[in-house]
Amino acid sequence: MESTLLRAEQLRAGYGSVTVVHGIDLEVMPGEVVALLGANGAGKTTTLLTLAGDIPALGGNVVINGKPSRVPLHRRARNGLGFVTEERSVFMGLTTEENLKIGRGDIDFAIELFPELRSRWKVKAGLLSGGEQQMLTLARAICRRPKLLLADELSLGLAPLVVDRLLRAVRQAADAGLGVLLVEQHVRKVLGFADRGYVIRRGRVVIQGAATDLKARLHEIESTYLSAGGPAEGDEDVDE
Repeated sequence: MESTLLRAEQLRAGYGSVTVVHGIDLEVMPGEVVALLGANGAGKTTTLLTLAGDIPALGGNVVINGKPSRVPLHRRARNGLGFVTEERSVFMGLTTEENLKIGRGDIDFAIELFPELRSRWKVKAGLLSGGEQQMLTLARAICRRPKLLLADELSLGLAPLVVDRLLRAVRQAADAGLGVLLVEQHVRKVLGFADRGYVIRRGRVVIQGAATDLKARLHEIESTYLSAGGPAEGDEDVDE
């Protein structure tokens, strides 16, 4: 029986005639956090957008729950995909409570993940701190109980303690059965919460393995960042 939530098979992705991602293979199983690592311009966001169905694949297959999928993002979302972009997707004029209710998810689970949001229940999202807005964004995505969560740079612009808090919540949700693919630049931090990881350089996987093994290869991984040589062809300013 197929147990893999997400599998990319020789995935090629990009924009128009420009290929940014070249033949990537990866997979995400239920209950695990998988890190997708790489320098700016490596193709991480392009990969995630393609897996989510936000942009079409140029080649290869995206297999979700054992079946190849070519449907757009909104169809994948209805079938159990959660997607968190690097931009905090909260309704600034609505309160924390209203933001969670509009997501039609399990609000009790959201508060279980982020009990600190309870004290901000009646506060408009526009008045929350950046960290609180990201907690709300993540809580709203997870409380819909997706089978699979794709998240892009949860840590962007946030203090280390807040990043730890977000990653702990992701780990908690994964321990309850959620499969997570997490794009992240902060290698050392994310590997403390992940089960496995893939490192991409210029649109290709160059290192992969269990998080424990990758932590033992931190020097090698970080050297791929330093030797990235700038954005991959066609990836300038699209994969922050």
